Amino acid sequence: MASKMPAALLSCAFLLLGAVFQAAAGHYSPPSPASCGLKVGYYDHKCPPAEAIVKSVVRAAVRRNPGIGAGLIRMLFHDCFVEGCDASVLLDPTPANPQPEKLGPPNNPSLRGFEVIDAAKAAVERACPGVVSCADIVAFAARDASSFLGGRRVDFDMPAGRLDGRASNASRTLDFLPPPTSSLPELVQSFAAKGLSAEDMVALSGAHTVGRSHCSSFVPDRLAVPSDISASFAASLRGQCPASPSSSNDPTVVQDVVTPDKLDNQYYKNVLAHRVLFTSDASLLTSPATAKLVDDNANVPGWWEDSFKVAMVKMASVEVKTGNSGEIRRNCRLVN
Repeated sequence: MASKMPAALLSCAFLLLGAVFQAAAGHYSPPSPASCGLKVGYYDHKCPPAEAIVKSVVRAAVRRNPGIGAGLIRMLFHDCFVEGCDASVLLDPTPANPQPEKLGPPNNPSLRGFEVIDAAKAAVERACPGVVSCADIVAFAARDASSFLGGRRVDFDMPAGRLDGRASNASRTLDFLPPPTSSLPELVQSFAAKGLSAEDMVALSGAHTVGRSHCSSFVPDRLAVPSDISASFAASLRGQCPASPSSSNDPTVVQDVVTPDKLDNQYYKNVLAHRVLFTSDASLLTSPATAKLVDDNANVPGWWEDSFKVAMVKMASVEVKTGNSGEIRRNCRLVN
């Protein structure tokens, strides 16, 4: 007999499913964090210093290396799109599960920031043992990294109350994480499957204004002739990347050559100038609706920041686990 799904998770699942159908019909209405059992200030009484502790650890890490901040933002996306926002991306390989998510091709070797989550979890455990989930720490860390890299223009509250999942499978990363070669319809479909709209997808793509990418993510596709990519930008990339990247020769390049360590709307200006790395980035100009969103994000002050904050909270509410469907791990790398 199938086990019963906890009521809070069932409610969230139905709301997300409804959002997918509404998105497909052009009438998008996402589930609220509260409907998924999340709330702002969740730890105010359970563990009052929790968010401040995570913020302090993230601040120190981003000061040492801004690229870690980009990694933490990306980690939330890669966690939430596979098994929901449940810290399944943090689990290490074990004899019982030798291929967890972190070893999936979209995550290995490019995903980074794991040691920051470890440090934050250790500090929180010293203050409040067994209270704060790794999934919430991942969400807080992405929020804080956004704030520090964005010069506080993207400050926002992050609801909490997630539990940690017990399942993690590398093959699932390929099922749900859209590759950098994605077309616009493929991107829209991937995000709609998680209850996120095309507007959310365009806003979250703005995170490509920080961080680095391996050459193999866009070579040779984006540097082929003919291509829509700027000729001068392509020439620069050819000077940094081998013609045929391999596991032993796959350098990284910055995603935004103008403001590489700043979370801002420069990404959208780069899209308009055809100076972006990925096919998925360039695809945002292939429909009038998303091209208009790109233009607004590039040119209307504050438009992208406001959209990004809303989209981050919505993404961090995807398929959260509550009740008996999860746990609070003692070690983020291992199930209890």
